[in-house]
Amino acid sequence: MASPILSALFIVFALLLAGYLLQRSRRIPDNAADVLNRFVIDLCVPATILRVVPKLTLGAGLVVLVVVPWAIAGLAYLLTFTAGRVFKLDRTHRVALFLATALGNTSFLGFPLCSALLGERSVPLAAVYDQLGSFLLLSTLAPVVLAGVGGGPPPRPREIVRRVLTFPPFIALVVALLPLPHPAVLEPLYASAGSALVPLAMVAVGMKLRLTPPRPLSVFALGLALKLLVLPCAAWALVRALGAPPLIAKVAVLETAMPMMMTAGALMMAYDIATELAAAWVGWGLVISLATVPAWAFVVR
Repeated sequence: MASPILSALFIVFALLLAGYLLQRSRRIPDNAADVLNRFVIDLCVPATILRVVPKLTLGAGLVVLVVVPWAIAGLAYLLTFTAGRVFKLDRTHRVALFLATALGNTSFLGFPLCSALLGERSVPLAAVYDQLGSFLLLSTLAPVVLAGVGGGPPPRPREIVRRVLTFPPFIALVVALLPLPHPAVLEPLYASAGSALVPLAMVAVGMKLRLTPPRPLSVFALGLALKLLVLPCAAWALVRALGAPPLIAKVAVLETAMPMMMTAGALMMAYDIATELAAAWVGWGLVISLATVPAWAFVVR
């Protein structure tokens, strides 16, 4: 049972360490992490979407796995909006907190952890949660939210629509969902480009990683508490209220309990949104989730 978990975590920490050591060595340009992040968002994520989404088949019982991530994202928005008022956070920190809590690491960590803790039958269910939940949220809501951050007047609706429609992961998602032929000859290309997602994203995060907790510490701690404790509890209550089948309910809770999505962290750093917080949420979230995700697996059992 421990082998898939240990293997995934070893890869994550090795890549984080490699990025951190590269940054400390001063052997790379200062903007290297930004270049890697842009490569991940513009090439690796679209390739992954084009490879996985056309293979999914939905049934009535799987609707819960689509409803839960979107409902959790809505709750994350309400909680971060409330926290912004209580702690008097600026718009940048509110957006950072929302992305950190609404988007989880539901594929690279989610798949092996679900397989190890719930069995191999859970992996296809986790893929539905990931693709129609996390990735769809990343492709649609993330650019809209990020469009409202920055100086000057709020962006016009036309500008927001333009940014969404030109966001590479969104374009890939639309193409993947259309009833178009998907030539098998392109599969190796998608697999090759998509395989670079985790290494490049984690190395980029490692370049931004700091061993001391970032400031503001209150926002950092709040993001971890919401992502790893509060929102999984809400997901557990939701699947029980919906009467979800046992395995689907367990997958929904565990996927919600995953730490912050690496690609979301890369996206925040690419847009220069709370970069230290983004790197810390990804790095420290991975460490703390070693205890919290197995704990949630025990609870849902």
